Amino acid sequence: MPELPEVETTRAALAPHLTGRTVTAATLRRTDLRWPIAAEVSTLLPGQRILEVRRRAKYLLLDTAVGSALLHLGMSGSLRVIPAHTPPRPHDHVDLVLDNERVLRMHDPRRFGSVLWQAPGSVHPLLAALGPEPLSDAFTGDYLYSLSRGRRAAVKTFLMDQAVVVGVGNIYAAEALFAAGITPLRPAGRISRERYALLATEIRRVLEAAIVQGGTTLRDFISPDGNTGYFIQQLSVYGRGGQPCRNCGRPLKQGLIGQRTSVWCSHCQR
Repeated sequence: MPELPEVETTRAALAPHLTGRTVTAATLRRTDLRWPIAAEVSTLLPGQRILEVRRRAKYLLLDTAVGSALLHLGMSGSLRVIPAHTPPRPHDHVDLVLDNERVLRMHDPRRFGSVLWQAPGSVHPLLAALGPEPLSDAFTGDYLYSLSRGRRAAVKTFLMDQAVVVGVGNIYAAEALFAAGITPLRPAGRISRERYALLATEIRRVLEAAIVQGGTTLRDFISPDGNTGYFIQQLSVYGRGGQPCRNCGRPLKQGLIGQRTSVWCSHCQR
């Protein structure tokens, strides 16, 4: 599934092509994806100017005066701005037609994506309980330390809880914990304030580096310009179980933590 850097890469690529454009029509080749497509996409969005393209967690929001289209890429979805006359391929489910003879087209083979609606001045229920953005000022080591007190769950599971912080998925949690020298097995409540300060710094650094390099392309995901992400070439632990640790050379451990495959170095991470 695309994680935060992939979604942010998508937002940054789409924003110059969408901001200031007016949606003239919505073409729905399916009326449902993971959930039914919001009726407002067809009834309210046409005729509206896109004021801003934002990201919240792994959702993209196209803001207009009458509300926001809320898009999620699901497992393998993608969004591209292409000429309006381009014939649709299989799994091209949604077109938002723009006023410059181009369309924003959503491609979603597995149909786990979504196209929902957020009314002005409200927060969609899917966004209401989310934690802070990891690249925001609200996300600090002190915040993690305070929230973790009394938590027995493994710190990797704690980081992947979207109510704690959004967008730190399996890949980036593993990489940040390795960089901070913290084993993913340690209970979240047994990590010091100082180590959480380092961990928060490493989460930010890892995510920012991945965004710069277009994310970590896995399975079907590609960015709107058709390019793949290159951060996968710099992964220290994720997907490298049994291979030598890049720091000490010992074989990396692999196991399940919170039902997710996890890789770590038992020597470098304590």
